Amino acid sequence: MEVGMKVDATEEDRMKKRTKLLIAGIVVGVIVVSGVAVTQFISVNQMVTAISIIGGADGPTSIFLAGKLAGGEKQVAEYTSITMDEAKEIFQESGNYLIVDVRRADEFAEGHIPGAINIANEDIASAEPAELPDKDQVIYVYCRSGNRSKQASAKLAAMGYTNIVEFGGILDWTGEVEK
Repeated sequence: MEVGMKVDATEEDRMKKRTKLLIAGIVVGVIVVSGVAVTQFISVNQMVTAISIIGGADGPTSIFLAGKLAGGEKQVAEYTSITMDEAKEIFQESGNYLIVDVRRADEFAEGHIPGAINIANEDIASAEPAELPDKDQVIYVYCRSGNRSKQASAKLAAMGYTNIVEFGGILDWTGEVEK
């Protein structure tokens, strides 16, 4: 009887080992498959866009948008953000800069910062705007609240414009308004 019990115990031990090996194999397989899937997901998403914001409340903020072009080469687009008060001080002095209002034409007609030109954010696509022939020109960009100006600034910077300064929305403007 003891011999039979030992055989059953040995067989039971083998079954436990097989089960443990099977479970370990499944776990390892799941980990490997998950790792490959996560790596592929990260690779695809890194090709799209990564955003870095440098700066803060005490000075201008530079925003970098980085991605990869079709050939695998990196693309970096940069613009600077300043406060509405900083922009107002700059605009008190004459200078070689453009002010671009990226709201719709009807919004622009209701009132805009003096001297601003209107190029709607929706009209800024892959082609360079005809109103902005010089890619090295200092261009100050604003909209109604600051959202579209950030979008437009990123698009212009991605097109190769080198001196884009985003300064928010006309809702915060305390200066003169032209109609």
